[in-house]
Amino acid sequence: MANVVLLSAASPSTSSAAPRLRHVARRRPSRRSACPRSAASRLSIMAALGEDPIRQWILTEGKATKITGVSSIGGGCINSAQCYKTNAGSFFVKTNGRIGPSMFEGEALGLKAMYDTNSIRVPLPYKVGSLPTGGSFIIMEFIEFGCSRGDQSALGRKLAEMHKAAKSDKGYGFYVDNTIGSTPQINTWTADWIEFYSKHRLGFQLELITQRFGDSAIYDKGQRLIENMHPLFEGAVMEPCLLHGDLWSGNISSDTNGEPVILDPACYYGHNEAEFGMSWCAGFGGEFYSSYFEVMPKQPGFEKRRDLYLLYHYLNHYNLFGSGYRSSAMSIIDDYLRMLKA
Repeated sequence: MANVVLLSAASPSTSSAAPRLRHVARRRPSRRSACPRSAASRLSIMAALGEDPIRQWILTEGKATKITGVSSIGGGCINSAQCYKTNAGSFFVKTNGRIGPSMFEGEALGLKAMYDTNSIRVPLPYKVGSLPTGGSFIIMEFIEFGCSRGDQSALGRKLAEMHKAAKSDKGYGFYVDNTIGSTPQINTWTADWIEFYSKHRLGFQLELITQRFGDSAIYDKGQRLIENMHPLFEGAVMEPCLLHGDLWSGNISSDTNGEPVILDPACYYGHNEAEFGMSWCAGFGGEFYSSYFEVMPKQPGFEKRRDLYLLYHYLNHYNLFGSGYRSSAMSIIDDYLRMLKA
């Protein structure tokens, strides 16, 4: 296990005084946030039993002596999200009543790895644990958001600074497997990027589609693409950079100073261009890319590879949400097969 994350009951402040956290009045809806009624029910049961590990942590290691309110925030289908207001500040808490701590441990590792680059702002994770009623929780810094998603130029520059600052000597992958949405994301360390992306990204998604939908047509064409895509990387310099991994508009915001904030990651070390795989719903503009490439220069063949990185997320959306995303994925595959004459 890497030494990059705060998973034990560590304090959000190294001083004996109450922690000064930057707090948030609202939080954007996320695919990772959800179902306030079921969350409230579980929290009520735990409170009645006197076995609430979230409250216990906040009132001990969290340096609070009083919880003044708990409110549900966000919306979605995977996790529930709450704001815990205390006399020591506010904490952001996500819970899941079905899945054990491993999912949140992966998220915490990713958040802490990004936080440690001192580049782009991310919420600092404090504690991951199990719920006595089943499931798990994560407690993290509660960041106050501004009124917009912030400056696109600053987002591009700071994201590039993160990619430039954090490289892996283990190759491509991550310290643990994690999730992309609710889909498992395999992060086995691999020396070669094309092998990693072929097997653990495109190949894995194609296998899931076959299992879930019996779609042999997209599987067969996808495998042909995997077998023939090496020319797309000719001339490119590839290094294992720390990636957020799921950078869409719902996971991008800004703090009250207008500085960009990214959250809800699916981190791994990969080719930096893979970070743009969710650009079809991230709203990246010209200012974003020009600022990014000032720090991380554009590699030869970038335009030819762009859709290859979109494909992973279209395949994942097919697995998560059904066949409405099939045509987009198949169109990318067909275009590449024609280009590569495969």
